[in-house]
Amino acid sequence: MLWVKAFHIVFVASWFAGLFYLPRIFVNLAMVPADSVAERERLLLMAGKLLRFTTILAVPALVLGFWLWLGYGIGKGPGNGWLHAKLTVVALVLGYHHACGVLLKKFRRGESQRGHVWFRWFNELPVLLLLAAVVLVVVKPF
Repeated sequence: MLWVKAFHIVFVASWFAGLFYLPRIFVNLAMVPADSVAERERLLLMAGKLLRFTTILAVPALVLGFWLWLGYGIGKGPGNGWLHAKLTVVALVLGYHHACGVLLKKFRRGESQRGHVWFRWFNELPVLLLLAAVVLVVVKPF
């Protein structure tokens, strides 16, 4: 089970690396001048590749997490409220990941109406989600 846990941590960290950087590309896309087609296309290509790679990394992170959940039997009995909270955080991370895909589609269609400041704030959400997940798993506050 320790091997499963180790690989789960590696894939989660890799998944989050993509979720940290993808919105940063959105910040740059929001700042591209309208006449800079080549720059916009290059950033869209980078964002698309990063989203695909990040999605691929999310799959083993989730599968290994599920394996840990089944293997340890976590969540049974009292004192496991932390797990339910962590699973809520995982659902929020999946929602954030999906939102990144939706935002990229809007950029590709030229429909993004948000400014770079909004994307800078949006970029901070995965940091808070990762912090919450780590605290819940390590501290197990409830």
